Amino acid sequence: MSWSRRMPTVAAEPVIPAPILLLRRIGKSFGPVRALEDVSFDVRPGRVHGLVGENGAGKSTLVKIITGLEEADEGEVILAGRAVRFRTPIEARNHGIAAVYQDPKLFPHLSIAENIAMGAYPSGWFGTVDRRAMIDTAREHLARVGSDLDPKRTVAGLSVAEHQFVEIARALSSDVRVLILDEPTSALTPTEAERLFAVVRSLRDRGTAIILITHRLEEIEAMCDDVTVLRDRRHVATLPRAEVDRAKLVQLMVGRPLEALFARRERPTIGEDVLRVEHLSLDGVFDDVSFSVRAGEIVGMGGLVGAGRSEIAQTLFGITPPTAGRVVLKGVEVAPQSPKQMLARGLAYLPEDRDRDGLIMPETITHNITLPILDSLSHWTVVDRAGERRLAESASQTYRVLTPSVETIVSALSGGNRQKVAFAKWLATEPVALILDEPTHGIDIGSKAQVHAMVAQLADRGLAVLLISSDLPELLAMSDRILVIAEGALVAEFARDEATQESVMMAAARQRGGKR
Repeated sequence: MSWSRRMPTVAAEPVIPAPILLLRRIGKSFGPVRALEDVSFDVRPGRVHGLVGENGAGKSTLVKIITGLEEADEGEVILAGRAVRFRTPIEARNHGIAAVYQDPKLFPHLSIAENIAMGAYPSGWFGTVDRRAMIDTAREHLARVGSDLDPKRTVAGLSVAEHQFVEIARALSSDVRVLILDEPTSALTPTEAERLFAVVRSLRDRGTAIILITHRLEEIEAMCDDVTVLRDRRHVATLPRAEVDRAKLVQLMVGRPLEALFARRERPTIGEDVLRVEHLSLDGVFDDVSFSVRAGEIVGMGGLVGAGRSEIAQTLFGITPPTAGRVVLKGVEVAPQSPKQMLARGLAYLPEDRDRDGLIMPETITHNITLPILDSLSHWTVVDRAGERRLAESASQTYRVLTPSVETIVSALSGGNRQKVAFAKWLATEPVALILDEPTHGIDIGSKAQVHAMVAQLADRGLAVLLISSDLPELLAMSDRILVIAEGALVAEFARDEATQESVMMAAARQRGGKR
């Protein structure tokens, strides 16, 4: 009998592919402002690479360099072993690099097929476009992202999520090797976001390198294989995602521990009613809503998307006058008819969509901040421009707007800094009550902490604050009381010591009449 010696089995180490994209010591300036300094990291095929950092950390500038919208002043971009310098996004796409941005970049009056084929239309007889081939090809690329959209449909009627899928399908049409997703879920529902990430996983498994830019750290934890952190326009770290938890990511991003950013608000000194709402109704939207907000108090308003919270805020501000009920401000009854009227009464409202409803994007910081109070800055219809600028500079300093000048166009600012400009704009009116609708939506964690601190300081100075938020930890940390809206009705109220995530969620899911 012969015996063969059996060797122990050793599990094979996972093979990590060689990088497809290398960034080496990238630097960029815009005039005197340094936008990037010595940024280096690698991106590998078949992996999702998270790119995180506060607003203004340099993420957007880096993406523009990779995709050919900007050129680096120093350093090099290496793609598949060759140094490249793209001068246009088309050049980058032809080399297999494409980006999908949070703001749609599609042509709304063209069809889905025309958008997907943009710049590479299939030719038919005598140089005409082969429309059948274009539509068939578009349908194939849509199928690759799990979409059954009709390629002949016009883009103008698409939802935000459908825009995202068409953008990704367009990227796939150019044999993309590196796909950059810039805040892809910022306007998506949780269901839409999960569908999008299923597509991302599928692309990753087929070998595509994915760069995911997001301020949502739970997405980094769920989706990424590697993560790079930028802070103050510099590279701080690149690590396997498994080696970092949320607390470490936050500390790398902002230079401070998570606990120092989001401490619960101390118990405030609360005064008399400033805003009192009695039996407020808007036909078909919400009904018989009553509550009050006192001086120095932050009243949180929770509920599911579509429950009627934003509509209540808009009605109080006079955007949509109520059909029934009373509103009392500082002891005086007022019937909301217009924003101008409510501002004059001392109520300010920071809307959920700051870019569309709260700011004039092509205008300067100065003009945005001073717009509601131009009358007080004018003498015989002539605006005191020097006084206007001084006020804007003072407000920008108070609310820590990061900008080289108050004459900067607002659209050039990061999301967090735009939100600070929106705060400065409404607080310039010196309100007695302030309604905040999702004030930290779409901004980075550092700016979020600054907004929390600003709101707490405003309440400590005696302002009455109504805080509408879908972020339950934010609602619990900031609020002195929490109201819950469901299906257009006020269904629950919690004192700060009674509220938990579970109790607020259960109330928000309740149907009118107490049913679940």
